[in-house]
This record gives sequence, structure tokens and C-alpha cells, in this order.
Amino acid sequence: MTREGAVQTITLNRPDVMNAFNRAVHAGLRDALKEARDPEVRAIVITGSGRGFCAGQDLTEFGDAPNIDDALRATYHPNIHAIRALEKPVIAAVNGACAGAGLSLACACDVRIAADNAVFVPGFVGIGLVPDSGGTYFLHRLLGAPRAFEWMVSNRRLTAAEAHAWGIVSEVIESDALAERTAEIAAAYAAMPTRAVAMTKRLFDHADTATLDEQLEMEAQLQQAATQTADFREGVAAFVEKRPPSFSGS
Repeated sequence: MTREGAVQTITLNRPDVMNAFNRAVHAGLRDALKEARDPEVRAIVITGSGRGFCAGQDLTEFGDAPNIDDALRATYHPNIHAIRALEKPVIAAVNGACAGAGLSLACACDVRIAADNAVFVPGFVGIGLVPDSGGTYFLHRLLGAPRAFEWMVSNRRLTAAEAHAWGIVSEVIESDALAERTAEIAAAYAAMPTRAVAMTKRLFDHADTATLDEQLEMEAQLQQAATQTADFREGVAAFVEKRPPSFSGS
């Protein structure tokens, strides 16, 4: 984990196994996401070391758990919840193979960008499992149920270009320029009015299950909260004075 200004980068670091999840990776991610709550952190990047983003679960450890459902609740679920609970943007910089629970992790983030050599593989049904770690939840939102179902059960491997065409990633970058472009994107998010970004994240998380009246009410409540921030005052002042705003995140 590293911090550059207001951007914290969390790097999954088991390159010899494409950063596959084991207990140590879960624990490290949990601790890094806790540190990301620091108000000084205004954007988070999750990426992988070496040639892969994350190949999913380390299957050599998978069979050790007597109850897989309990293992998921104890390891994956808290970290997925932690990403969604962070009141700041989380960017997945997919630097290579992204499969199984690694795909679920990327889809739990707010923004996904990919190196041009990245590949996206469902993985689960290919070995007789069902998608987990929020995969069905996030892919349903990203793709709609018919396309998400077809992709998950076909186990089709998507290139970065195909993932971009489908809307899974927002940008594809040459692999040797990924780190530089990720830093630019993360810095741009970190310079935004943090509270407004956080509340927008909450609104979109709420939208899929809300009625129109419920969503309108939540928008009204959070808009009221937004008007109380220093960044709102700065944004208005900058607009009136015809200058770029300088947001503090407060």
C-alpha cells in the first residue's frame, strides 16, 4: 500500500499466483481499506502486482474451509462492504488477468480502467461454482440480467476492448502507460468535492431498489447536506469569480 498526496493505492501482491486470494490477501485488503477511511485520503486505487489483477480464489486454500458459506461471510463479504461504504471513489486499475472473485472485486469498485492486455474471465461456472463476492449483484447493474447471465454461464473470456464495449471498464490504456494514466485519473477524483462525490455514490447505490419518491427524498436530504459543505461555498465562489475551484474535501 502506498499514498501519494490524497490518493491511496492498494496493490494485491502475490504475483506468482496472479494475486489470487488467500487469507493473508483478505487480511491485507481489510487493513488497507480501514486505512483508506482517513479523511486525508480522497481517492483509492486497487490494482495488482506483476502480470495479473487478481485470478480469484486460491483453490489450494479453498477446500480447507469446512463451510464455504461461512468462509465467504468472514473474508470476502466484509471487504466488498468496505469498498461500498467508503465515502470516496474507488478505482480498479485492471493491469492483467481479472477472474472469478477478482472480477467481483473489480466490479465492486466505482470506476474500472484496464490495460490493453487485460482479460476478464467469469471463472466460477467453469469449475462448477456460482458467482460470489457480489459478482451477480454488480454485473446485473452493469450489464443487465440477460447479458450478465449469458456471460457468467458461458465463461467467455473478454478482452479489454470487449469489456470497454460492454461498459465494464470506462477506459483502456496501453499497458506500459497504465500506472501513469491511473495516477492522473485518481488525482482528478481526489481534487473533486469529496463530500459531493461520496453522497453521489450513496445515491446511485440506493437507486436500484428505491421507488421514485424514495429517491427524490434521498436526493433532497443529501442536497441539503451538500449545501452545508465548504466545497459548496468554494464552488459557488469560484463560479461567480470565474476561476477554477480549489476543493478541500470538507
